[in-house]
Amino acid sequence: MSAGFRARLRAPEPMLGTFLKIPSTQPAEILGSLGFDFVVIDEEHAPLNPETTDAILLACRAYRMAGLVRVRQPGDILRVLDSGADGVLVPHVTSAAVAREIVALARYGGARGLSPSTRAGAFGGVSVAEHMAAQDAQCAVIAMIEDAEALDKIDEIVATEGLDAIFIGRADLGASMGAAAENGGLDRAVADLLQAAKSAALPALALANDRTDATALRDLGVTTFLTGSDQGFLRTAAIAARIRLFE
Repeated sequence: MSAGFRARLRAPEPMLGTFLKIPSTQPAEILGSLGFDFVVIDEEHAPLNPETTDAILLACRAYRMAGLVRVRQPGDILRVLDSGADGVLVPHVTSAAVAREIVALARYGGARGLSPSTRAGAFGGVSVAEHMAAQDAQCAVIAMIEDAEALDKIDEIVATEGLDAIFIGRADLGASMGAAAENGGLDRAVADLLQAAKSAALPALALANDRTDATALRDLGVTTFLTGSDQGFLRTAAIAARIRLFE
């Protein structure tokens, strides 16, 4: 990476990442060697513990690939940032109050607890002031918008000072909207969310299924994309291998 993930969020060039759900460092190593810009270590939906997340973040550093963590709850933000995460993806941000809380928990200028003896602080190898300034400058805070409750509060959410981006979770949002998601309702909601982000000059992320989907999302304002997961890549390759050999 020529620049940190947080800085690259606002760059014109798109970034590509994926979710990591397998409790091993090797998927991160493989993806890093293939030139992925970032990964999101998925503590919310995978059997990961603090030790596996810590090791995977170290693997990301070895390949100069940004490592973010989707935390289970705001209380996990301190732990993963101390382990050296380049940012956090926080689920179920439904209001500006929640957005302000997660920003504060990630910033020493807010409510982040201080321990410069962590990996993030070079294990005490830099001054406290340098550590605090670097972390506040480098750690990205991304709010997941995946609840119908957030739709009429999006203008206030994206106006939150210190919030770096929103991630639109289309699948969860559609489930939350219920019948309102039908007949184009979900697409209209996504477009409205992206327009709100654009109006606030806030970057937006989304999961893209293929090039056509990514192009459509980019036209709406998405600049950073995720696709699939380590589990999904393994399953797809395994299916293809079986078909090649036996079907």
